[in-house]
Amino acid sequence: MDHFSLVDGALHCEGVPLAAIADAVGTPVYVYSTATFERHARVFREGLAPAGDVHLAYAIKANPNLAVLRVLAREGYGADVVSGGELARALAAGIPAKDVVFSGVGKTVGELSTALDVGLGQFNLELEEEGVVLAGLAAARGMRADATLRVNPDVDAGTHAKISTGKRENKFGVPIDQAPAIFARLAGLPGLALRGVAIHIGSQLSELAPLEAAYARIGALVAELRAAGHPIERVDLGGGLGVPYRAGEVFPSPAEYGAMVARVTKGWGVRLMFEPGRVIAGNAGVLLTKVIWVKPGAINPYVIVDAAMNDLARPAMYDAWHDFEAVSPSGARMTANIAGPVCESGDTFAMARDIDTVKSGDLAIFRTAGAYGATMASTYNSRALVPEVLVDGDRFAVVADRILPETILAAERIPDWLKA
Repeated sequence: MDHFSLVDGALHCEGVPLAAIADAVGTPVYVYSTATFERHARVFREGLAPAGDVHLAYAIKANPNLAVLRVLAREGYGADVVSGGELARALAAGIPAKDVVFSGVGKTVGELSTALDVGLGQFNLELEEEGVVLAGLAAARGMRADATLRVNPDVDAGTHAKISTGKRENKFGVPIDQAPAIFARLAGLPGLALRGVAIHIGSQLSELAPLEAAYARIGALVAELRAAGHPIERVDLGGGLGVPYRAGEVFPSPAEYGAMVARVTKGWGVRLMFEPGRVIAGNAGVLLTKVIWVKPGAINPYVIVDAAMNDLARPAMYDAWHDFEAVSPSGARMTANIAGPVCESGDTFAMARDIDTVKSGDLAIFRTAGAYGATMASTYNSRALVPEVLVDGDRFAVVADRILPETILAAERIPDWLKA
């Protein structure tokens, strides 16, 4: 459920007409619903209640906007970060450092040091050398760093190859068959408090079976580690639960997911850690755009909109689907291709799509754009960086400015030897 709906024939976000945002801010622009973020955060928490002692850390990479993070911080969520920049965002949004989990395969020494200095809650170690370096940094500070060892269970999530993280050929985690020996060596380091193990097999999972298979393997590993004398206090089960992008799609609910987790982890006696991202943010945002032209095509017309692949990269990167709707639909339909103005054939959002009939000047939206939308945007073709707006009831605010080409140009320099 989201809070984008037709009111008197025009799409609104909560109590605000999308046309009013377009008039005030221009297009393209991301529009987020506070009520949807809050609802999704609560539904996910309630769904995991049967699992017992849990820690919820929102995966910042899905949508790192400071205002969004503040909304989720008010809902009691910690943060899952994968860079020093994301850690800084989490802290700036008011999320306590002790509630932050640092994931990611390429943490630098500088990032590890900063995280130690602010009192980070948990490091998810991706390789043995990382654990050795972290232990040394912590010991030099008279500290012990709380950490888990991320394990690769060799489970196929069944999603797009570019968002799969749990197969043995992926770059993430240590092979599960090597985990006991690596865990034993790291557990003996004085600067490290190795609390347990972590796992994350990918994003946008549409079925629970791959997650259950991965969790079963982790459960067996926990039993093996305990039999070897290691106290296991935490198991980080990651995120990855998907959301529907097409009207009519059905995905597992947080309640169904929580019931599975409770059943599989029964008797583990650990704190369970979760890092939901897309399932919280995906349906909470849309990309609002304007039709520039409806261009005749060889087979179907091209609806050329002012949003482009630099604003919403997922279709170009993953052939991803986003529902396209007119802001003021007439009830008429057309079959068309939808494309942006960027000088790439890949700047195409849909081909031969049945959509609301639109014409030049009409407003439209790409739905389910709250996750992996603005955060992946660029300034390709020297286009402005897309702004973001947050709606709360009948009010809205710009929460990320449109960064104009002239502002970007002002940050560049011509060296003296090239000047006339």
